[in-house]
Amino acid sequence: METTWESVDAFFSEHLGIEDQALQRASTTSEAEGLPPIQVSAPAGKLLELLVAMSGARSILEVGTLGGYSTICLARGAGPEGCIITLEIDQHHAEVAKVNLEFAGVDDRVAIKVGPALDSLELLSSQEGLSIDFSFIDADKENNALYVEKAIELSHPGSIIVVDNVVRGGGVIEEDSTNSQIIGTRAMISFVENHPCLEATAIQTVGSKGYDGFLLARVI
Repeated sequence: METTWESVDAFFSEHLGIEDQALQRASTTSEAEGLPPIQVSAPAGKLLELLVAMSGARSILEVGTLGGYSTICLARGAGPEGCIITLEIDQHHAEVAKVNLEFAGVDDRVAIKVGPALDSLELLSSQEGLSIDFSFIDADKENNALYVEKAIELSHPGSIIVVDNVVRGGGVIEEDSTNSQIIGTRAMISFVENHPCLEATAIQTVGSKGYDGFLLARVI
């Protein structure tokens, strides 16, 4: 049964023109190929696009490609001159994402790096002159603190970092949780709290993906 949250997401998506054919196709193709239905919602994807566009970001880092839904949104926000580096551990996911990106017409500005994200981030850190304007982290939550740390290393003052799924249905406040994703999320929050070069907030959300939220940080 569709919840009110899902109905409201659908309402805004329809009346604000949030989800077009390319994004709908990315969802259906990903589902048909057996990918887990954990991509960002349509309104959240549009928010990413708007944040990138409003910040003027051109160089984008994404940790967790999945089927490329959020990648399309990031690429659209960055525009034709944008450059998106997206990291995905699963080869099949990367192949599905490539098809979706091609259909959306943004594949020319996206580089998919397949392999463990921490290994890929180490390689990126060694590239002279690489500077990231906007990072979106939406992968295994256990390594979130390390992903944020690496994103900062690749960033510059004014860069933006967004980390998805930080509320965990309210589980983030459970100090004694044994859930590895909650433990990883809390470790990331603690890292951000104590980092001298970050200012941040976190926003709780409800919608078709349930009760969750995201962290929004700026490198200072």
